[in-house]
Amino acid sequence: MIDAYLGDLDRRLHGCGRFKADLLAEARDGLHDAADAYRAGGWTDEEAERRAVADFGPAAVVARDYQAELGMLSGVRTLWKLVLGVPAMQIAWDYARILTFGEWTKLSTPTPEWYKIVTHAAHGAVFVVPVIGVLALFGIRWLSRRLDGAGLARFCGILIALAVGVNLASVGLLISATGFVDVSRLFLSVPCALLMIAWVLLSLRLVVLARRSWGGYATIVA
Repeated sequence: MIDAYLGDLDRRLHGCGRFKADLLAEARDGLHDAADAYRAGGWTDEEAERRAVADFGPAAVVARDYQAELGMLSGVRTLWKLVLGVPAMQIAWDYARILTFGEWTKLSTPTPEWYKIVTHAAHGAVFVVPVIGVLALFGIRWLSRRLDGAGLARFCGILIALAVGVNLASVGLLISATGFVDVSRLFLSVPCALLMIAWVLLSLRLVVLARRSWGGYATIVA
C-alpha cells in the first residue's frame, strides 16, 4: 500500500531529482512511522498501511504541496546562479581582456559611437540580473508567510524568467553588435574566447532552468 502510494506520488512530481528524492524519502519515513504506530495498536500490516496512507492525504493533494516546494527549491538554486554566475562571467572576461590583450586602444578597427552605447547598455544589463535575483530571494522570504506554495512558485518563476531574459538579451545584443563591427573582437585572446563561450553556455543553461521552473509552476496550477 505504501509503496504504491509513493509510486503514484513519484509520478506526479517533476523537478530536480535530488530534491524530489529527499521529499519522497521524507514521505516514506512519515508513512512507515504512522503504520508502525497503527501496528503497535493492534492493526494488521495491511490495515495499518491503509490507515497511514489515508491519514497522509490523497496523492493528488500531497503532490500539489510537494510540487510547490520542489519548484521553490529549484527556483532558489537558479536565482543563486543568476546572482553569482552572471556578474562573475562579466568580471572574469574583463580581467582576462586586461591581462591577455590590454587596453581597448590596441584595437585595429575604429569603434562607432552607437557600438559604445550598445556595449554600455549590455554591460549594465548584466548587473541588473543579480539585482533582480536578490530582490526575488528577499521577496520569496517575505512572501512565504503571505502566499501559498503556488503563489510563491509563480512569483519566483516570473522573476527568474525576467532575469534570464535580461541576461540572454544582453549577451545576444553584445555578440551580434560586436560581430557586426568586428568579429575578431569576440576572440581578443584564448581566455577571452573561452570565457565568452562559457558565458553563452551558462546563459543557455539558465534558460533551461527557467523553463523547468515555469513548467513546475504550470504543473502546480494544472
